[in-house]
Amino acid sequence: MSKQRTRTGGRGTPVPIAKPFPWGTVVGGSALGLVLVGVLGYAVLNTGSAAPNPLRDADSAISGVTVAETAPSRDHKPGSLTYDGTPSYGGDHNSVWSTCTGNVYTEPIPEENATHSLEHGAVWVTYRPDLPADEVAALRKQVDGIDYRLMSPFPGLPSAISLQAWGRQLSLDSATDPRLDTFLQKYTSGPQTPERGAACSGGTTATVTKPAG
Repeated sequence: MSKQRTRTGGRGTPVPIAKPFPWGTVVGGSALGLVLVGVLGYAVLNTGSAAPNPLRDADSAISGVTVAETAPSRDHKPGSLTYDGTPSYGGDHNSVWSTCTGNVYTEPIPEENATHSLEHGAVWVTYRPDLPADEVAALRKQVDGIDYRLMSPFPGLPSAISLQAWGRQLSLDSATDPRLDTFLQKYTSGPQTPERGAACSGGTTATVTKPAG
C-alpha cells in the first residue's frame, strides 16, 4: 500500500502547491470566440446581400435605363410645372392623374397629369409624332386596354420612343427593341411605385390641345 507524501513546512504544516494559470484555456477560448463572431458577422452580411430586392433586380435587368438619383418629390401643385427629364419621369404633379387603364392618346397629354399616373404605377409610353405608323401600331399593342399603361405622342422628344415609370426612363430607337417589353413587364405597377394599388381609372383624359369634356 503506497503512502501519500505531504510536503510540510518547518512546523509540519502542509504547504499548498500553486497551480499554473491556465493560459492555454484562456487563449483558446478567446480565439474560439473571435471565430464565432466572424462567422456570425459573415452570415449577417451575406443574408442582407442575398435578401430579395425586386426594384434592384428590375433596374439591373434593363440596359440603359436612367434611374433618378434621388426620390422624386410627390407634392400636388396646380397649373403648369417644369421637369428635369423630358418627358417627366417623376416629381410634383397636378392632383388629377391621366387615366391609365390602357389608354392610347393620339394627341399630347399634360405632363403634370401623366406624372401623377406614374406615381400610381403606370408606365407612360411616348413617341415622336413623326414615328412611322407601323412603329406606333407596335407600341399600341403593348398598351391598349392594359391597366397601368398609357401612351401618347410627345413633340420634341429627344429619341424616337421614350418609356417612363416613376423615377425610371428608357430611350429607344425602335419599337422592336426587346427592352420595350422588359421595361413594361418590370415596371407596370412595379416595385418603383410609390402608391401601389392607387386607381388608374377615373382620372382625366384631357390632352394638351383639347381639354376633356
